Amino acid sequence: MIDTKDFTFFDKQNNFDFKGFLIKTLSYWKWFVIGLIIAFSIAQQVNVRKQKIYGIETTIAVQEENNPLFTANTSLVFNWGGTSDKVQMISTTLKSRSHNELVVDKLQFYTDYLKQTKYFLQDVYGQVPFKIKIDKTQNQLYEQFIKVKMLSKDTYKITIPFQNNSAKVIRYADNKESTISTPDKEFSRVCKVGQNINLPFLHWKLDVVNFENDTFGDEILIRFNPFDKTVLTYKSLKVGIDEKAGSILKLAMEGTNKERMVDYLNQTVLVLIQRNKEEKNKFAENTINFIDVTLHDMEEKLKNSGNDLKEFGKNNNVIDIEEGGITFKNQLLDYDKEKDVVERKIAYLNTLKTYLKNSVDFSKLPAPTIVGIEEENINTNVAKLITLSIQRSQLVYSVKGELMYERIDNEIQSVKKVLLENANSYKNALDYDLNLANQKIQKLENEISKLPENKQEWLNLSRKYNLSDNIYNTFLQKRSEASIVQAANLSDIKFIDPAKDVGGGLLGPKTGVNYVLAFFMGLIVPLVIVFFIFFISNSIQNIEDIISLTQLPLIGIVGVKHSETNLSVFERPKSALSESFRAIRSSLQFLYKKQNIEGTKTLMLTSSVSGEGKTFCSLNIATVFALSEKKTIIVGLDLRKPRIFDDFNIQNDLGAVNYLIGQNKLNEVIQHTHIPYLDVITSGPIPPNPSELILGDSMREMIEELKQKYDYIILDTPPVGLVSDALELVQFCDVTLYIVRQNFTKKEMLTLLNNRHKRGELNNISIIFNGYENKAKYGVGYGYGYGYGYSYGYGYGSGYHEDEEPTGFFAKWHYRLLKLFKT
Repeated sequence: MIDTKDFTFFDKQNNFDFKGFLIKTLSYWKWFVIGLIIAFSIAQQVNVRKQKIYGIETTIAVQEENNPLFTANTSLVFNWGGTSDKVQMISTTLKSRSHNELVVDKLQFYTDYLKQTKYFLQDVYGQVPFKIKIDKTQNQLYEQFIKVKMLSKDTYKITIPFQNNSAKVIRYADNKESTISTPDKEFSRVCKVGQNINLPFLHWKLDVVNFENDTFGDEILIRFNPFDKTVLTYKSLKVGIDEKAGSILKLAMEGTNKERMVDYLNQTVLVLIQRNKEEKNKFAENTINFIDVTLHDMEEKLKNSGNDLKEFGKNNNVIDIEEGGITFKNQLLDYDKEKDVVERKIAYLNTLKTYLKNSVDFSKLPAPTIVGIEEENINTNVAKLITLSIQRSQLVYSVKGELMYERIDNEIQSVKKVLLENANSYKNALDYDLNLANQKIQKLENEISKLPENKQEWLNLSRKYNLSDNIYNTFLQKRSEASIVQAANLSDIKFIDPAKDVGGGLLGPKTGVNYVLAFFMGLIVPLVIVFFIFFISNSIQNIEDIISLTQLPLIGIVGVKHSETNLSVFERPKSALSESFRAIRSSLQFLYKKQNIEGTKTLMLTSSVSGEGKTFCSLNIATVFALSEKKTIIVGLDLRKPRIFDDFNIQNDLGAVNYLIGQNKLNEVIQHTHIPYLDVITSGPIPPNPSELILGDSMREMIEELKQKYDYIILDTPPVGLVSDALELVQFCDVTLYIVRQNFTKKEMLTLLNNRHKRGELNNISIIFNGYENKAKYGVGYGYGYGYGYSYGYGYGSGYHEDEEPTGFFAKWHYRLLKLFKT
């Protein structure tokens, strides 16, 4: 029946043993060394397998550049706009798809120049002795390596390892992909430098750029990539606006090839400058186009009116006719010029209103100043409308979502409304001026009608010719001015610091960080493992565990044996291990004396389970008694698992079982050993009923007979945690020794031992801590004893026992140093 005392293990709560954990952690120092070696090895392999990442920057300024020809005397005025929103717009443009398409196409950056290294493919653009220029209108082998090797300054070899009889090709002029037939074997050809190569799958020309390059003779891998995919990689260009100077932009790129990044950054700025100039010249282009159309029409009119005037002069005396008509001619020309200016303005405004109502692209509007409109609101709003229209067209490839479109569309609609109002107001004023001009002309025409017919005809012909000639010369002058303005135009974008490889610029990989992480991981992983082992470990680790789990006395501590057999005391009587058993002997004699036991002393050794060193301790305790010339006998009563006969080189044919069943007498089962004063009774053959034999009267009779012959009787019993045989032998023993083995005996076993002791099943019981390693697993400095038994340490036991070199790394060197200083 289970006793309530069996549940006393609930009375104690095991707290975390920080000291024990620290000592155990230090005992696994080899794990930490191995962990650090592995972690640093992994970090080193990661570092060498990663390509170096560099950073390249360039700086540009955005500022308003006015044309130097814009003076008060210039009849053409173009509003380029201000710097407001320009910086943000340029930042957006630099990341736009349309802009990067132009740069990639210009540099042909869809072409890879690669070199196979030990761990990766290295981008060697700008580092190879040649450069390839492809024919964009022809097919190129697509996404497959082309091996190129320079044979000399004038020749190179192309090798293409085709895998099957077809291959993909791309034509970069329109990015059209297709599949063509190819040989199903490796293609190889020697070509001349500078020669146009025309193959079904390859159209290029290779030129030498640096014959002395270090990579000359190396095999370089050429690969043509998808155009759109290449553009996408360069859209990651970083654009930053200087906080202190809002018109300064910093462009930065990160990559593995500095030459490629330098070329791309400089080219992207050059393309941006060119596009900016083209945008600024949009007014001039539109104006020139408008003037060219007008000049073409005026040339025809001027030619016709000149021919009519020439024909009139053939049939009439022009000199006589001009007399008296010059005044009318000059007045009429002035009135016609005034009317023509007003009509051209009105015609422009009518065209502008129609364009605003019916069109969605306002980038082609000519400048209002071309027809003499100097109304500031109209000029400004037309310029703003053109700028907004150009910006919106650029957002097609760079902006996702409708928010930016809505903002620009709203601005365009607002400008259109204001511009329509301005045009209507200005047209009303022009209509009034037109009526005045018509009235003047009508009045003058009435006076002319009174002249002779030949003079009226001459005035009409001269009027048409002079008007056409005046208009033609005016537009011709304006076209000249527009061309000069366009040619003298400057970009708003300036290089401050072009991209350049000046050395350095290394961004990664962060090798130092990897090594720091490796250091911590090399420590943390073993620490977690040790903590897990310590946390789940339920075995006795040290003396503190025994003290905290039981009140039973600890009579001695036994280290790990280093002898070939279990007879450690006999084989090495001066060893530290032998001294620990002598200390146990002294403690036993103290216990016997305390109990006033005279004559033969009996001792029983048991343990929780098999393997805790019960037999080992029995043999050596018996040996120390025998070496003190006390007649001692060991009785093997572990009838289920006999062990003690092997170490004495005796047979187990006869033993305690034979005596207990009455088969043999006591003298017949007692066997002498090679150790003086030490005899042994082995267990004998394994019986079917060991418990019944121990409970029988024969056991009592055997103990009584042995007391007549020996000074010490040591009973080697089975584990009390497995069978109850040892409990039946307690009645014959003066002292019971319970063997606890380090890293083996479970803590619950001591709880069961406490319960048996409280119930009186085990009396006069003491504990031996066996298999204790004071260095290898628990650090130097514990020593044997803690006040119990043998307490000598290295250096202090000199002269008392044999020196044993320890097995632990630190302890071994500590031992050798002490030995060196002693000598």
